[in-house]
Amino acid sequence: MFIASLIANPAGRPLDRVTVESLRDAWGGGEAVWLNPGIAAEFDLPQVPGNRWEVWQGLQELGLDLCIQPAEGRQKRMLLADMDSTMIGQECIDELADMAGVGAHVKDITARAMNGELDFEGALTERVGLLKGLPEAVIAQVLAERITYTPGGRTLIATMHAFGAHAVLVSGGFTAFTTAVAAHLGFDEHRANTLLVNNGHLTGEVARPILGRAAKVAALTEVTARLGLTPAEVLAVGDGANDLGMLHAAGAGVALHAKPAVAAECDLRINHGDLTALLYLQGYAATDFA
Repeated sequence: MFIASLIANPAGRPLDRVTVESLRDAWGGGEAVWLNPGIAAEFDLPQVPGNRWEVWQGLQELGLDLCIQPAEGRQKRMLLADMDSTMIGQECIDELADMAGVGAHVKDITARAMNGELDFEGALTERVGLLKGLPEAVIAQVLAERITYTPGGRTLIATMHAFGAHAVLVSGGFTAFTTAVAAHLGFDEHRANTLLVNNGHLTGEVARPILGRAAKVAALTEVTARLGLTPAEVLAVGDGANDLGMLHAAGAGVALHAKPAVAAECDLRINHGDLTALLYLQGYAATDFA
């Protein structure tokens, strides 16, 4: 049995009953269940429809997300989340580079790396090198003035905690940011790269080994083993090419507002909803939210 979920952006066009029930009837689905009126509904299906992606594209044009997944085991016991452009709205290295006067150049490298056009480790090394000499105090300034949180993040983690799940923030960015972001959102633990500092200024280097795509998969493997879980019990979420390994390895891998090349490799794509969409995908209703 499969579940089809229809999810709208809480701040955008609402999901209407006609859209849900028309699709349900066309696909021969079960009774429509509203997880949050106007925002999220679902119904079961005996099989994945052959015109799934054609319908998905049509709903995208209406500002609606459609996800289909197996019904069994969809409520996960661990969240593994990327940070930049996922749990927060920015790429931290781009913000630091802007403060250093090399923002446009670094932003271009970041975009290409996240879309899988460049080697992640090489691209990170090059970008960090351009930050050499930047005062370490700028990190706190960026956190205070430039970082915004993706809507629904605290609700996502608090609700999964309430149902016994563990939350891990794993980033190809930097511990100087994940420490603050993890504390603010309520993550149980975090992993990221470390910017090296000397006499209060960035050295232009990052500590080895560099945490990239393989390290995110390793985090999934190591944390699940420690907790006595399996990868099938993990919900992973990310947006960049360095997230694809963990998105594929997890029981549910969600491409959230992802780069086109990344979304194309994932069955679960959220392009309009916020982070509470990850709760609806697991079958949580708004009344379950913590």
